[in-house]
Amino acid sequence: MRSLSYVLLLWLLTGQPCSADDIKQTDLFKRIKTSIDAVPAIDTHDHLRAFAELPNRVNTPQGKGMTLHSIFQGSYYQWTNPLTPWPASGEFDEWWETAQHDFVDARATSFYRYLLPGFSDLYGVDFDTITTVQARKLNQAIFENYQDDTWLKDVVINRANIELMFIDPYWQRLKFSREYKFAVPLLNVTTIMQASHSDRFPAATNSPFAFADSRGMSTETLEDLLKVIDRIFAEAVAANCVCLKSTQAYQRTLRYEDVSQDRAEQAYLRAPKDVTAEQQKDFEDFMFWHVCKLSAKYDLPFQIHTGQARVQGSNPILLVDAIAANPATKFILFHGGYPWVGETGVIAMRHKNVWIDSCWLPTLSYTMGKRAYQEWLEAVPSDRIMWGADTVNAEGIYAATEFTRRCIAEALAEKVQRGELREEHANHIARQIMRDNALKLFPNLKRMLWRKPL
Repeated sequence: MRSLSYVLLLWLLTGQPCSADDIKQTDLFKRIKTSIDAVPAIDTHDHLRAFAELPNRVNTPQGKGMTLHSIFQGSYYQWTNPLTPWPASGEFDEWWETAQHDFVDARATSFYRYLLPGFSDLYGVDFDTITTVQARKLNQAIFENYQDDTWLKDVVINRANIELMFIDPYWQRLKFSREYKFAVPLLNVTTIMQASHSDRFPAATNSPFAFADSRGMSTETLEDLLKVIDRIFAEAVAANCVCLKSTQAYQRTLRYEDVSQDRAEQAYLRAPKDVTAEQQKDFEDFMFWHVCKLSAKYDLPFQIHTGQARVQGSNPILLVDAIAANPATKFILFHGGYPWVGETGVIAMRHKNVWIDSCWLPTLSYTMGKRAYQEWLEAVPSDRIMWGADTVNAEGIYAATEFTRRCIAEALAEKVQRGELREEHANHIARQIMRDNALKLFPNLKRMLWRKPL
């Protein structure tokens, strides 16, 4: 049991009751959360397409459009939970008759709970207690909101209070465009690192070979390809791309050996069926190290998906040798390395060319996210942590942003309550995570800012 003196000390330091049983009910939490909400955020990772290309529209009696099913279909909910398919009839009531029972075992999962603010704050609906009548009205409201892009922009800009959003266009990796005034382009290098043969790329917008053809450049040798890749980087910079992104953790181990160009050439221009797994890995390893060098040359920080992918090979520890050997490259470890958040923290502690991006982490596990923020802040300077919503539609972006703000506010409020931080310092740290750290790491963002200064 806590001593009376400890209770009094916490009360004097924070002005709050000492119990941390529910920090979210305290005035302290509410003040920090209000301060965070006021920060025009810079979201360093999302997948928002042009409005006409938004995925998960379905057929309904009113025409094709977005529905309640679309919101869940476009979320991470299905990674761990069931979702009834949209019926051929397109009738909401037919879908809901079965779908309303899908959520029974999902209630405690973060992949379900992160979506709830999108329904409560944007539509005034408590999804945990939703009735059939409410669900039908919610579905209709979603459909009507997506008749044009007004709703989407309002939610992102005004409701989520996002000023800039990095968009990873995995569907068109080598096309650098800004579909919204808040959009920040980046160069996804995943296919560049896989480019041993053109047959590996069914989509021309992801193919370095198609890019070369469109520019009249040769790819007859690996040396030719390296010149093409340099051209890709130069055009990306000219198009205001601010960083690189790799998602290879979904396909292979993150252990990249320092492979010679001679070994990499063993796989080049050989059909995929004629290349062994070891030869392709050699090629990709060589290309990863080459991309690290180009990252430094063009001053494009390198975002790398770590954790929660191909789990047996996605521990960020596997990147340490490459990180240490490329000190001029700025590495950003995505998703906090979940579940290896401690490993991610110690990597950033030991290597000053490493930043941590918590994008997606509270959505994966809110509790782990709160623990990670507190642990990282004890291990690394507060100017090396960022965040991102990592989703595809207005409701998901708002929900993930709100979920992250709550997680950060709770983590910081507990530290203030325990006397580990002053409240004004907690507010400063929150602003760093939500906005200032991105401006510091990506200085070119300053010319993209469009809101009047606070």
